[in-house]
Amino acid sequence: MTTETSQTATDLFERMRATNPLVQCITNYVAMNYAANVLLAAGASPAMVHTPEESGEFAAIAGALTVNIGTLSPNWVEGMIAAAKAANRAGKPWVLDPVAHFATGYRRDAVAELLKLKPTVIRGNASEIIALGGGQSAGQGVDSGDPVEQAEEAARGLAIAQGAIVAVTGEVDFVTDGKRSVRIAGGSDLMPKVTATGCSLTALVGAYLAIAPDQAFEATVAALGNFAVAGEIAANTANGPASFMTAFIDGLHRLDGATYAKNLRINVL
Repeated sequence: MTTETSQTATDLFERMRATNPLVQCITNYVAMNYAANVLLAAGASPAMVHTPEESGEFAAIAGALTVNIGTLSPNWVEGMIAAAKAANRAGKPWVLDPVAHFATGYRRDAVAELLKLKPTVIRGNASEIIALGGGQSAGQGVDSGDPVEQAEEAARGLAIAQGAIVAVTGEVDFVTDGKRSVRIAGGSDLMPKVTATGCSLTALVGAYLAIAPDQAFEATVAALGNFAVAGEIAANTANGPASFMTAFIDGLHRLDGATYAKNLRINVL
């Protein structure tokens, strides 16, 4: 970890908490409540606005937009596209979470349309990123069947092709813009046992983008660092997935800049 990278992440952490950015979250039914509580605990303000009648109008108001395709329907896809177009027009950053995009033709088509709208950040598990990059993944539904390191090359290629930041999350996270790359350690093996953890991380990336839209790479690293530090601390007192979920949300709320900086583990490649 370089001192400069750590300091930048810590500065962004403190700015995000001080700013309380408004984040529009178009996410899935399973994730809504948990993602909203994660954002509130971390210091951001969530708005779960998805219908096409208002999603585009709201995207121009919010600091950032996050789009998660976990539970798709025609109305929701229409809202996602309207919001992404409006975010682009307003110069607002947005994040795409291509949940299990390889599972069905409907999902593949929806993600293809969203990718045309040039997300600022793409965040997924290793299997999702490998498949999105044109490779053969071992994913089953929403679960990753591939280790993060096997997705790193696909992530670099996808970042270059899309002109986006790509974040691959797992046991050790990986973030790249196609040229720069970092790995972020931390978190807990209990995190995959709590549904919507990854979806909530996507929402938190949006919060960091909202306060640093001109530093998308650094903002993504800082957001993943926030999750990793809070997760690692929460695991020290958790007895299982249920107690971890409570400890994690409490940990996000209590985390301060000094503790964040002390526990942050970033490896610049």
